[in-house]
Amino acid sequence: MALLLMKFGGTSVGSADAISRVAAITRDQQVRWGQVAIVVSAMSGVTDLLIRGAQAALHERGGYRPAALQIREKHEVAIRELLGDEAEAAAVRSIIEPLISEFELLCHSVGVLGELSPRALDAISGLGERMSAPLVAATIQSQGMAAEAIDASDIVVTTAEFGNAVPIYPETRERIRERLLPLLHHGVVPVVTGFVGATETGALTTLGRGGSDYSGAIVGAALDADEVAIYTDVDGVMTTDPRQVREARILPSLSYAEMSELAYFGAKVLHPRTIRPVVEREIAIRIRNTFNADHEGTLIVRESTSGGRPVKAVTSIKSMSLITVEGRGMIGVPGVAARTFGAVASVGANVLMISQASSEQSICFVVQTSTAPTVVQALEDGLGSAIARRDIDRIIAREDVVIVTAVGAGMRETPGVAAMVFRVLSEQGINVVAIAQGSSECAISIVVSARDCDAAVRAIHALTI
Repeated sequence: MALLLMKFGGTSVGSADAISRVAAITRDQQVRWGQVAIVVSAMSGVTDLLIRGAQAALHERGGYRPAALQIREKHEVAIRELLGDEAEAAAVRSIIEPLISEFELLCHSVGVLGELSPRALDAISGLGERMSAPLVAATIQSQGMAAEAIDASDIVVTTAEFGNAVPIYPETRERIRERLLPLLHHGVVPVVTGFVGATETGALTTLGRGGSDYSGAIVGAALDADEVAIYTDVDGVMTTDPRQVREARILPSLSYAEMSELAYFGAKVLHPRTIRPVVEREIAIRIRNTFNADHEGTLIVRESTSGGRPVKAVTSIKSMSLITVEGRGMIGVPGVAARTFGAVASVGANVLMISQASSEQSICFVVQTSTAPTVVQALEDGLGSAIARRDIDRIIAREDVVIVTAVGAGMRETPGVAAMVFRVLSEQGINVVAIAQGSSECAISIVVSARDCDAAVRAIHALTI
């Protein structure tokens, strides 16, 4: 008997109609696979309401109450439409109403203390999943299947990095298997809360925004599932953003490496950390559309065919700044790169791309524009002695740039791919500011001016056709 783990995102459980679709998909897939388990996000918009309510509580007594009212109404509408049996409806209300009261109590405490700590924010922002899971489980039961809501804080053990926690293995694997395998053995569909976990001492944590995808992969890997299906509101992974290129199309398959590059460099269909748990156990991931369930979507596996084209997809990240550290005195001086990136790390900035001239006269890297001023200041402080000696001539930030990345495992076997990319960009009169290629050779990233972004994506996308 095969096992399928399905993860449903916020839009997939965002309304009564959507949740009803989830139940129908669950029924169909249980017939097909034999065993299914589910991970669910909060209803769309609920996590934002929880966070806004908590922030409002800091500035105004009772400022969280409008958010609480909207959350209550959203769930009540869904309960009335989905659960005709009053006893079933009352049972779900008896779970959701205390969670809303918990939200109000936590927000009241935030207002009294005048502080919204990361730990408090995790306890608040994870409430949405704890509300949606019982509702989805009850809906599945109302359609004739056995289902049980499971709070992931009981089975996903994490570090205490509030807001961006990381699962701790093997404790998490052991708890998931101990709790879920007996249910699956008896034909019960576990409906697990995504996004959330807890420390070994029981403090509630979250896995970061978009972390429900990550939760799906964690649970699927722990159960040794045959496939992890991520259900969203698109038919699969596309060759590029269709808003930039009308000819964009769904990719039938990708390799783990290709999907990792796309997720890291801006493809929002999958959380970047989702790949890791399944790669280690070689479990396939499939991206599917809740609202077009007959479409097979995109299958992500260890190795994927190139389809005869070295470039499979193109993605872009906007609102970037290129930071350059340059100086003739850097040549042959050990430790300059370490001090540079140590300074960047000290202010918590994320470096998305790095390029260095072979002469060692300059290092350039890309960060989000919002962090650029802080990064430049940290560099000037951290490299002050080198600047004073004129080993470093200047530190400059160029704003309004984007990273455009061409992805395809076929690049490894195809000579001259970089030349092809530069040729199509040159034909469009697009200047390349910087370039980087990883040792995996499955992605080439270039930096271009923001005004050239769409033209660059269209030009490179032509190589996928």
